[in-house]
Amino acid sequence: TWSCEVSTFPWTYEETETCYILEGRVTVTPDGGEPVTIGAGDLVTFPKGLSCTWEVHAPIRKHYRFGDA
Repeated sequence: TWSCEVSTFPWTYEETETCYILEGRVTVTPDGGEPVTIGAGDLVTFPKGLSCTWEVHAPIRKHYRFGDA
């Protein structure tokens, strides 16, 4: 489980990450792409090599797993 308070930060995924959002809300904006807002109950996969900015609007908590399988 990973958690983060309200904040904004850049992130690059070194591996594919699948995560299930337990609580909170965040807008993820891929470099050069459109923002996507995700929140509690969402299952999301971030591809290896994705560079983006996370804007955490409400403290977030997620389960996550790295890898393609």
